[in-house]
Amino acid sequence: MIQRRDHRLPGYARTALFAAGPTFAQYRSDGVNMAWSADALGKSIMKKSSTHDDSPLSKPLGARPASSVIVDRETVELKRLEKRIGRVHLRQRLGIEIDHATQVFGHGRTFFHIENWYSIHSLLRLSLHCLGLYRRGVRNAIAIQINHNEVVIPELPEALHDFTLLHLSDLHLDMDGGYPAALIERLEQVRYDVCVMTGDFRAKTHGSHEAAIEALAQVRPHLRGPIYAILGNHDSIRMVPDIEALGIGVLLNESVILERGGAFIHLAGIDDPHFFQVDNFDKAAQNIPPDALAILLSHSPEPYRLAAHAGFDLMLSGHTHGGQICLPGGVALMTNADCPRRFCRGAWRYHQMQGYTSAGSGSSVVGVRFNCPPEITLHHLRAQPA
Repeated sequence: MIQRRDHRLPGYARTALFAAGPTFAQYRSDGVNMAWSADALGKSIMKKSSTHDDSPLSKPLGARPASSVIVDRETVELKRLEKRIGRVHLRQRLGIEIDHATQVFGHGRTFFHIENWYSIHSLLRLSLHCLGLYRRGVRNAIAIQINHNEVVIPELPEALHDFTLLHLSDLHLDMDGGYPAALIERLEQVRYDVCVMTGDFRAKTHGSHEAAIEALAQVRPHLRGPIYAILGNHDSIRMVPDIEALGIGVLLNESVILERGGAFIHLAGIDDPHFFQVDNFDKAAQNIPPDALAILLSHSPEPYRLAAHAGFDLMLSGHTHGGQICLPGGVALMTNADCPRRFCRGAWRYHQMQGYTSAGSGSSVVGVRFNCPPEITLHHLRAQPA
């Protein structure tokens, strides 16, 4: 049960409203348009001959002479993103992607990053094949369950009764060619007001993201209403323009306002707190009034303390996959998260904040699951238990 609190988030400005209807609302709570216009980008692209290194990372953005720059699509998009989220945030994200994206040991909240140790991936596949379990694990990985989570808020406005959020997490869309179809089948069976996606769209942590975006484009027509997402530790910030071109708003330490019947929900999203550690609660919550109903999207549940003390009512996360390969009874062999295990799967509470950590809709490292089925989750907001 979520309790309303007297001490809430800082910030009192509210300059844009988001209608939770069929049209995607593309403004942050500071009034800045979040939409990426492909047409506008195309018209903005200028090409000039140059013998210099024209990589967006070769020099600080905006530091190179105009006469020596090829302003390609990516440069235009990164410049727009820099203006939106700030130079420091963008350069930190890009720099860490270059320096540490393939790192197996060190960096981030946990020391060991199994997602980057590819010899272990091959060994796991071979072991499962030898044990005769691999095919079963693959079938389990696409047997997606529809889970329901009741969020009770005693002072919930009547207009928001049974407001439902569809929660997708850790899709890893390019992991298995058959996965998007299995996900689409489940999406056709659910009804909701808003869809939220808590990161990890692609399987690898580096390299091209085109396959993941193509798979997301297959899934997108089967999602309804406003859709908001955050990035995970597998996602590059370079993916943001392509994701938003599909009508999915990406929250990068930002917030939006959802409205139904004159009642409001403030939805905030932080950038990845697990590996990149570029989450910023001050920026994400700066436009949320202290008495507002506030929901946080965080790829990992690890910053649960900061979220609770910041005054959020509900925190939605993923990242852990619930363990993905578990012992009977759902006991995870590993969670890859620096927090108590009770926060790593399903519903939980910390002080007055309620939380939910999805076991993930897809799979990572090896496309199998045991004793931990994939899920899509419907969170139902209610003033009292049903």
